[in-house]
Amino acid sequence: MKKENSLQKPRTRHLDSKGQPLFTNPLSLEKSPYLLQHSHNPVHWHPWGESAFEKAKKENRPILLSIGYSTCHWCHVMEEESFEDLEIAEYINQHYVAVKVDKEERPDIDSIYMHSVQMMTGHGGWPLTLWLTPDKTPFYGGTYFPPHTGNRGASIGFLSLLKELIKVFNEKREEISKERVPLQEAIQKALCPDLPSDQMAGPEVFQTACQQIKERWDLFYGGIRGAPKFPSSFPFRFLIRSGMKTKDKSVLQAVRIFLTGMQRGGLQDHVGGGFHRYSTDEKWLVPHFEKMLYDQALLSVAYLEAFQFFSEKSYGRTAQDILDYVMRDMTSPGGGFYSATDADSLSPEGKMGEGYYFTWTPEEVDQVLDEKSSAFIKEYYGMTKEGNFEGRNIFFISGELETVAKKLSLSVPEADQLLETCWKKLYQARQKRPLPLRDEKVLSGWNGLMISAFVYGFVVLNEKKYLEQGEKTAQFILDHMFKKGRLCRSWKEGTAYGSAYLDDYTFFIAALLDLFEWTGNIKWFKEAVRLDQVLETEYEDQEKGGFFMTAHDHEKLIAREKPFYDGAEPSGNSVMVSNLLRFSQLTGKSSYKQRAEKVLKAFSSLVKNSPLSFSELLVSLDRYHSRTPEIVLALPKNQDPHSDPLFKELKKRYLPHKTLFLTFDSEEEEKQKLLPPLQQKTALKGKTTVYICEEGACHFPTSDLTEMKKQLEEF
Repeated sequence: MKKENSLQKPRTRHLDSKGQPLFTNPLSLEKSPYLLQHSHNPVHWHPWGESAFEKAKKENRPILLSIGYSTCHWCHVMEEESFEDLEIAEYINQHYVAVKVDKEERPDIDSIYMHSVQMMTGHGGWPLTLWLTPDKTPFYGGTYFPPHTGNRGASIGFLSLLKELIKVFNEKREEISKERVPLQEAIQKALCPDLPSDQMAGPEVFQTACQQIKERWDLFYGGIRGAPKFPSSFPFRFLIRSGMKTKDKSVLQAVRIFLTGMQRGGLQDHVGGGFHRYSTDEKWLVPHFEKMLYDQALLSVAYLEAFQFFSEKSYGRTAQDILDYVMRDMTSPGGGFYSATDADSLSPEGKMGEGYYFTWTPEEVDQVLDEKSSAFIKEYYGMTKEGNFEGRNIFFISGELETVAKKLSLSVPEADQLLETCWKKLYQARQKRPLPLRDEKVLSGWNGLMISAFVYGFVVLNEKKYLEQGEKTAQFILDHMFKKGRLCRSWKEGTAYGSAYLDDYTFFIAALLDLFEWTGNIKWFKEAVRLDQVLETEYEDQEKGGFFMTAHDHEKLIAREKPFYDGAEPSGNSVMVSNLLRFSQLTGKSSYKQRAEKVLKAFSSLVKNSPLSFSELLVSLDRYHSRTPEIVLALPKNQDPHSDPLFKELKKRYLPHKTLFLTFDSEEEEKQKLLPPLQQKTALKGKTTVYICEEGACHFPTSDLTEMKKQLEEF
């Protein structure tokens, strides 16, 4: 996906005779692709900033706040229907100060106002639409609104609502003012509950979580029963660990059904690799076609863990397809990963619609492939003349490869090879279609997740190119996404901008620790320590435990969040617990473990009451309560670990809570000093030697592969 995409073109229907936009607003000076999409609307949008709120105060106007993201389908719909409508735009410009926010660049703003809308209406989503007083307090809100009353069956349309709420703002100011403080307090309590520092949750919470998920899981199609289905709603990483410990076959079988269901359905892009955001139906067939970087990172790790644990080859192949897709289509020339691609794309008739780029007719397949290959693809992916999505076909695996191969007189190896050949040809043909919009901003947190996925891909798939990609991207962030020693949230077109959030730091720290463990390069560890020091100083709640989303010197909003629930992405607090436990093992310093315990205690009452809302925190809590081997692999000077049989064996092993140290006999004293567990551990008799330890007590060092396997069995 290297061609120019539609982000470079004016996204408006209001053009002059030369094709130039008739309207331009202050968003044209922004970097965010989402904000730039709206820079030529007739609505006079402002970016979030004090100048907009000062204007509202001076002119005694309410704020119309609209929050979304560049690949949001319903954001596009509302833009086309309302923000491009001259009558609606004129009314907004006359009576409101309009403010646009990219939720991916400002998750702090999005979270505050999403909670506000959920309190008001009981639901949320994007586009997020709010009416605020000039002091940033919401007095009404919702999500998507059709332009006029009666459109899409709406009892009140957006224009009517705009007119009604101006009356409310002007005539009921005193009532709105009275509600300001209680509302802000309620939002603050929801985002940062004042919880007692209880005893941390024990292993019994794992049983509760498993029982709750058993009551909800879909054992036919996989995942959680009902629709829509989001991959993030099923805690597969926790369940693999739980099933491994308890030997509960039903838990492990549910994981396999879930991963296989997604893999076979239309949620996976069978031609180009990667996964769409969610399924609109229970069968994983019809996706919402946007692709998010964080989904690629988290799902590749899920399939890699499953491949390592179950030895199911198809899981490894799916993970490889995701990683190759990201390297090919979602990587900037410098090494940073782009954020997302859109669900919508242009049809040959020039109509913008969802899913055209990803879907096929039988005739289109016939034009690309020879007769035998076309028959194979149509049979394997269940294609019909009528199609399964708006007259076109979403590819889904309709039968076993062996069955389809036999039907077409092919051997299984022949069918497998033919499938790969067809994918390449279909992908090349698909690339000639108008591409979905690609959001080319680089987010440090999402890149951290993806780096970890590439490192794990190297470990499980034994592909060195994945490790090299992880190192390249990490170096890109270190070189280009820091200002005055602090990490930035975003990078685009050569410029880093925006203060980083908790998850940016925690995800990138985790990635740096992953790189350190599997390369032995001390610079990755030192950078991780440096970032943790920033978190400890600027983000950590030293009194009550846990970490705030924003730094102490961040812009003051009406609330400050301490994120705890795990959603589409893990919360920063959940990942940071694991980071601190890893730091503790690497350095031998108990202070790291004490900080982790403080986080676990801070959220313990919430975890006990609703464990499934904390799936990633459960993984970290499992690490805390588990045996955690420290494995030192000492290699002779200048030996390449990639060819070493002991190193290869460690890569095969599913040991989710281990800490790995790679060291070479030529290592400098600094590394030994920073990492006490490495002291006095060398390659004995010039051979690679493994030291397997637990809380400082070590097995007898060995260079024998059989003996190493025996020692690892107890973990």
